[in-house]
Order: sequence, then structure tokens, then C-alpha cells
Amino acid sequence: MDILAVLSLIATLGLVIGGIILGGSPEAFVSIPSIFIALGGPLGAITFATPRKELRKVPESLKKVFSRQESLDVPNIMKMMMSMAKKARSEGLLALEEEVITIDDKFVQKSAQLVIDGTPPELVQSIMEAEIDLVERRFDSSRKIFDLMGELAPAFGMLGTLIGLIQMLRNLDTPEALGPGMAVALITTFYGSFIANVFAIPVSKKLGAIKLETVTGMEIVVEGILSIQAGENPKLIEEKLKVFLLPEDRDRLEEKESQPKTRTDPSLQVAEETAG
Repeated sequence: MDILAVLSLIATLGLVIGGIILGGSPEAFVSIPSIFIALGGPLGAITFATPRKELRKVPESLKKVFSRQESLDVPNIMKMMMSMAKKARSEGLLALEEEVITIDDKFVQKSAQLVIDGTPPELVQSIMEAEIDLVERRFDSSRKIFDLMGELAPAFGMLGTLIGLIQMLRNLDTPEALGPGMAVALITTFYGSFIANVFAIPVSKKLGAIKLETVTGMEIVVEGILSIQAGENPKLIEEKLKVFLLPEDRDRLEEKESQPKTRTDPSLQVAEETAG
């Protein structure tokens, strides 16, 4: 579980509710009819507008949002691609079969296996890009549900406010009821805005960030696998993959590569002993 995500949601709820309590009269923000309109309305509309198979994916999407996501380890992906490139360069593409078995990532396994099986480069690229497109569409379909909730919740909140105003105007002959009636009318707008800004929109943005990171990792694999299949020099492949690194990570990697080897390097010790 992503503790930071859970704590952030709890903190947001706590700050909003705390502000209500400190402002006095927290009971004024409780209205069952308003909850029915602001929450039930969007859920009903989303259920009507979304295919059933997409609705079934909502729990899985929420699990991704609140599960701990390991940050994209681009240097590690580069290291894996470089290892495969060197082996393919020295021993041939068929030699990658032993290494592919030890890789956990199914996308890398599938991509490498296509190359090992002698699939034409154009077809390999087409299949891999189709896989990426499928992943993007899955994320987008999940995001659309929460985007729709973010749009509909405030709209139904306004609808509830209009309902409350109509009911309030029917009681103009009792002025003392106008103030409480106006408050109840506005609560529905508050609920709609709360649902959209505290839950729906943040979930959609989080899914978008996970999608971007996932697709970036897959694109690195595509570039690396196609370069390996083309028989390119491992050093050239490394330079091509560095494009996917953040500027600070690229500078750090280049600085590490430019550092001279120390005496603790076994190869240097052997060289010195031989020279002596």
C-alpha cells in the first residue's frame, strides 16, 4: 500500500473537516438529501454512460492508485538492455534465450523472444507498439470514469442547489425559514465540489502519472530491443537510451562513467602487477 497516498487523502479530509468544525456549527453541513443528489446522481449517470466491463475495472484502478508504485528505474532498464546487447553482439541473438528466462518483466520477455524467433524488425515494432497502445487505452478508459465523476459531481451539486432554491422560494411567506433553507441549498454544491476535488480529480491525475511512467519504460524496451536486433554497437545503444533519462540522472551517469578507476579495481591491480 502507498502510505503517502493514504496519508495525503486522510490529511486532505482532515483539513477540510477541521476547517468546518473550527468554523462552528458542523451539523449545518450534514444533509442526507444533499448526499443523495451529489453522490447518487453522478454514480447513476456514470453507470449509465460506462460499459459494464469498464466499471468492473474500477476496483483494480483504485488498487493501483493506493498501491505502492516503484519509481521507474531507467538506469536498471538500461543496464538490462546493455547486458543483452553485449551478449547478442558477441554470441548472437540465440544466446539471449538463456538470459530472457531470468527476466521477470513479461513485456521484455515477449519482445526479446520475438527477436530470438527471427521475427522481422517491422513486425516486432508493430507488435510492441500495439502492446503499448493497449496499455494506454486501458489507463485512459479507467481515467475517463473518474474524469466523468469530476465533471458530474459539481454539476449535480448545482442541480441540488437549484432544487433547494425552488423549495425555499415556496416558503417566502415564512422569512425565518429563508436562511436555513438557503444553507441547505448550498450544501449540495459543497458536496459535489468536495467529491470532485478531493477524490475524483486526484485519482485521475494519479492514474495519468502511473500511465506515463509505465509507457516510458515500455518505450525504452522497444528502442533497446530493436537496436539489439539491428546489431548496433552496445555503446551506441547506450547513448540512444540515455535520451530517456532525466537531465540530472544523465549528468550523474556521465560523471560516474568519466571517473577514473581506482586501485581497488581488480583489473588495474592485475595490470600493475603484470607491469611490475
